[in-house]
Amino acid sequence: LRRRAMSAAAVARRLALAALLVLSPTGAARQARRPNVVLILTDDQDVCLGGMTPLKKTNALIAQMGITFLNAYVPSALCCPSRASILTGKYPHNHHVVNNTLEGNCSSKLWQKIQEPYTFPALLKTMCGYQTFFAGKYLNEYGAEDAGGVGHVPPGWSFWYALEKNSKYYNYTLSVNGKARRHGENYSVDYLTDVLANMSLDFLEYKSNFEPFFMMISTPAPHSPWTAAPQYTKSFQNVSAPRNSNFNIHGKNKHWLIRQAKTPMTNSSIQFLDDAYRKRWQTLLSVDDLIEKLVKKLELNGELDNTYIFYTSDNGFHTGKFSLPIDKRQLYEFDIKVPLLVRGPGIKPNQTNKMLVANIDLGPTILDIAGYDLNKTQMDGMSLLPLLKGDKNVTWRSDFLVEYQGEGYNGSDPTCPGLGPGVTHCFPDCVCEDSYNNTYACVRTLSTSWDLQYCEFDDREVFVEVYNLTADPHQINNIAKTIDQEILEKMNYRLMMLQSCSGATCRTPGVFDPGYRFDPRLMFSNHGVRARRFSAQPL
Repeated sequence: LRRRAMSAAAVARRLALAALLVLSPTGAARQARRPNVVLILTDDQDVCLGGMTPLKKTNALIAQMGITFLNAYVPSALCCPSRASILTGKYPHNHHVVNNTLEGNCSSKLWQKIQEPYTFPALLKTMCGYQTFFAGKYLNEYGAEDAGGVGHVPPGWSFWYALEKNSKYYNYTLSVNGKARRHGENYSVDYLTDVLANMSLDFLEYKSNFEPFFMMISTPAPHSPWTAAPQYTKSFQNVSAPRNSNFNIHGKNKHWLIRQAKTPMTNSSIQFLDDAYRKRWQTLLSVDDLIEKLVKKLELNGELDNTYIFYTSDNGFHTGKFSLPIDKRQLYEFDIKVPLLVRGPGIKPNQTNKMLVANIDLGPTILDIAGYDLNKTQMDGMSLLPLLKGDKNVTWRSDFLVEYQGEGYNGSDPTCPGLGPGVTHCFPDCVCEDSYNNTYACVRTLSTSWDLQYCEFDDREVFVEVYNLTADPHQINNIAKTIDQEILEKMNYRLMMLQSCSGATCRTPGVFDPGYRFDPRLMFSNHGVRARRFSAQPL
């Protein structure tokens, strides 16, 4: 009997110890209580032209249950540089990805060596003990034979299901933890957005329950070729691209690339862009389904309340603005502004926030959520966590940098040989969306007194564009020649400072902040703004 009593006491002690271990702030139990994070990244989804309109479920499940950032931007309106900024938390001049080619450092061997080991997912896995899952489009040149093919799995990913090259919906290859898996054109098993949804649900079903997790789901939608799921091909038949005041007008007083667009556009061009606009919305309906399935699974698992869900895009898009048919790459709001919705622990429902945020903030934010010391990183962005928690005393930025290095062919574009070398992405009516000297840098300012954009081009004109978005939200009137000269000088100086910034120096006070310091003798002659010549950063 005594032995039994002792045995019962021992059992009781063991149970108490087990309970203590479960409740202890150390070990696996503590890690399990740290928040999970899901990042959904769409491809080319605008916010200025109604890009969120089709996503009724996403709005209900994320926006209405959390916060919508009304002024979220990307530092470069092109897929690969923007995605590199998300992964590294850095401006393009610091991660050196300048376009969508291997030569432009997109998923190149050098990117893999210098930047990939220090991306925020790598830090989450190695330093914070997170299990990490990636599914979808990574970088445009991922899988290129000259950069390791699909056998290359970037450091930091526990589970890797990455699309080879650029967005597709059918007939693509995935790298499944470094092994190629070919998909065909059978909707039920191959439609990429649905495949990503199913892979994500499988991960949530079979992952470890003793570690927090990070998921990055990167959809092809709404990128071209705009292939909708069969059930959605008849949706939005009466929808057309928005006819805002900058639709199908001549871009007067703008950079030559904008001025060269033919106005008015031909009927065939307008029909083409309207059709593209509808198809983009159709593809987003499958993303909406993915979001619904994901949230339901998290709820079923009992993990929804401890999971942050971020929803954003790599860049915006335009359809007919300033008579440019369809693309991104330009400096205007419709290309650089993106959706950003967040729900999660401590975030009050149905909020909006007007602070100026950028995709370089996502990495620092997610690391901050995981408890990582941001002072140990070289990231240019800021953690959004104080904004998510509703901190009223946070000191925030009033400006950020936009930078883009234009692409062009050495030879003439075969579509428009008469235009000569240096242009690219040309349409049959010889309207081109890009060129070598479509290389620019901007300071986008949003303060209590100014809503301003200041841009300089690296071309023979050293062309300058300035917009007061309070008076001119569609950026029709370039006020570079009429705005106060002192403001021009300050913006020029600020632009140069941001183009050479790194880490904390990217977060110094902007031109209209109380703490801003400016000595015009440093940068200017008596003849006004000194031209800033850009140069491609060495890779």
